Amino acid sequence: MNHHIAPDDCIFCKIVAGEAPGHRVYEDEAVLVFLDIFPVADGHTLVIPKQHATNLLACTGDDLASVVRISQRVAQAQRAVFDPDGIGVFQLNGAAAGQTVFHYHMHLIPRMQGDTLAVHSRTPGDPERLKTQAEQLTAAFPA
Repeated sequence: MNHHIAPDDCIFCKIVAGEAPGHRVYEDEAVLVFLDIFPVADGHTLVIPKQHATNLLACTGDDLASVVRISQRVAQAQRAVFDPDGIGVFQLNGAAAGQTVFHYHMHLIPRMQGDTLAVHSRTPGDPERLKTQAEQLTAAFPA
């Protein structure tokens, strides 16, 4: 199935544009970092390029480099705030691989020993809890 969604129909593009809410952690000219609204763990964070690209294959090299560079800083903030046993970094391409939003994104999920390896949840996070976690991660975000 072909998932070429126009940016104006893309929820992540709407978050970038400020037309949809998101619990923002960090942004620069190339990327936006925000919490997953269906978290599988506290601090479940997404890193996306601001420029719409459907998946890894469609993303520019510069945007990929920016996503990976900022993902390392997200992981540092997650370690400082949540002290996880590990951090899962996941990136899914195409519906068959489990991609559900067709705008390239990296999941960073703090994990404790014994946690499942789920990448998606169907349960929305508590908005106040997400707001607090976003603020904690922003405050811990390394320069």
